[in-house]
Amino acid sequence: MRDILDDVAPWLREREPFALATVVRTWQSSPRPAGAAMAVATSGQVIGSVSGGCIEGALYELANDVLADGMARSETYRVADDDAIGVGLTCGGTIEVFVRLIDSDACAALEDVARLVSSGEPVAVLTDLTTGAPTRLAVLGTEATVDPDGLTDIESDGSSVGLAVLDRLHRGESGLDIRIADDGARSVLVELFGPPPRMYVFGAIDFAAAMCRLGTFAGFAVTVVDARPVFATRARFPDAHDVVVAWPHTFLATAPVDERTFITVLTHDEKFDIPLLEVALRSGAAYVGALGSRSTHRRRVE
Repeated sequence: MRDILDDVAPWLREREPFALATVVRTWQSSPRPAGAAMAVATSGQVIGSVSGGCIEGALYELANDVLADGMARSETYRVADDDAIGVGLTCGGTIEVFVRLIDSDACAALEDVARLVSSGEPVAVLTDLTTGAPTRLAVLGTEATVDPDGLTDIESDGSSVGLAVLDRLHRGESGLDIRIADDGARSVLVELFGPPPRMYVFGAIDFAAAMCRLGTFAGFAVTVVDARPVFATRARFPDAHDVVVAWPHTFLATAPVDERTFITVLTHDEKFDIPLLEVALRSGAAYVGALGSRSTHRRRVE
């Protein structure tokens, strides 16, 4: 769902009901991963995709059924073996899609989710996967809970599902999971939205602009850092999450770095490169890369 949150923001803000289809399970080859989502408004507008085109037509009709009566539905799609033009996945895999109504209360909850995701705060959306009934949904964060539909038994401190979700939120995890509620009678879809991995790009050059586009597309929060204010500008790097004017090694010495942090050194100037690499290589980052020729690399090592 993360990939469509920005696009459905106007619906959330206006409390406009819509049907939300989410891939909850996949088997073998799948065109899109679990968590992929498609939203259908009462106006007929569609946002997102769950299969790249194979089943969207059939799913659109199912979403309209959900909009009509408010009852959640689940459907499994697989390759159409007998009918070449039937509904199915051409890749040979199987996906299960859960479709639920996002009413005005759920819109308010998901607006909070979008705000937290945008600010990098970890948050989880818990959905009761019971079909043939209105969907119950709750939002669980590390600090507070938004509970429009009464899932207190799932999210409470004594719930195994709630405890597991809180633990994963505090570890900054992202992903999608299906868990069994403590009563053993219900399955709960857990969508975790942890903070995005970081990418620090040092050096405000043309290559850095390309790295920003690639990094942002891959889901990183990209920060561009350069000591020269005339080059380190938002106008030059519109795809960056942040643009900072600072000496690279000074910035990195106090910046948050963990096992999900990627560092790219594009300064190509030894007065920046050497002190920066000395900090970067001791930082615990997942990846450190530096632009330069073999001879430049030898001088750095020396």
